[in-house]
Amino acid sequence: MQREELHIPDRDLLSTADGEAQSRRAAEVRSHLESCWECRARMAEMGSAIVGFTRKHRQIFDPQLPPIAGPRALLRARMRELAQVRKPAPPRWLPQLTRRASIAAPCVLLVASLAVGFAVRRSLDRDAAALSAAQAGDAKPDRSLTPGATRPVSIVDVCAMPHEEVVKDVSAELRQRVFSEYRIPDTQAGDYEVDYLIAPGLGGAEDIRNLWPQPYRSPVWNAHVKDELEERLHQLVCARQLDLATAQREIAGDWIAAYKKYFHTERPGILHGGNSLQARTSKQLAVMASDPGKY
Repeated sequence: MQREELHIPDRDLLSTADGEAQSRRAAEVRSHLESCWECRARMAEMGSAIVGFTRKHRQIFDPQLPPIAGPRALLRARMRELAQVRKPAPPRWLPQLTRRASIAAPCVLLVASLAVGFAVRRSLDRDAAALSAAQAGDAKPDRSLTPGATRPVSIVDVCAMPHEEVVKDVSAELRQRVFSEYRIPDTQAGDYEVDYLIAPGLGGAEDIRNLWPQPYRSPVWNAHVKDELEERLHQLVCARQLDLATAQREIAGDWIAAYKKYFHTERPGILHGGNSLQARTSKQLAVMASDPGKY
């Protein structure tokens, strides 16, 4: 019997500690910890590893920062020198020219500001579009491996309980098969979450054709954003505003395009923008802690 069947996986311990686990899963983890000394000790080891990592980081890099006193004193001395330089008297014609220029300056400045703002906006829009496209490509499953699979359910079955209560954990054996299909080595498994393409709350099946490794590193189109889309589609289906088959087809075909369509936005909000540095560091430390001999 594998360890995952007896104890909580490291990924779930860390997501619960970071507050990222879904409410139902977090409750299961806390209930298990009350009666399992080994998992409590494992969580304490992870906390110690994170603290040690942070302390070591500060010990190594903080001393390399240059002192601020020297550059600050040099800047002040240079400013004093510049303040003592006498300015030449302005020509007699300068005041008249200045008055005329002051009348035209606001108009010129307004036109220039509008032109610069327009150019900057276009450049930012192009950069944002290119970045979003690159991130979206990394966050989509391979259609040849994960086309999506459903089970026969009715709207009554789908809407019998809230969406979050229908979510199921993927078994360890099935997760390993998914990683094998996508040719992800065991050393990198901690960087991914095996996710349902069509969520169980929308009739998705626990089938390898409906599972794919979603990278934690995706800064925009990540698991948290996809969970929001699943919840929105579930609400629309149960409100009879969207056909269940249509919801399944659109999330399986291109879940990012479906998010843009049903949330009326080209990019999710900043709070949805992926895993924080702390969360990514915690998950990476969990992988290091599970096999310290490799690091």
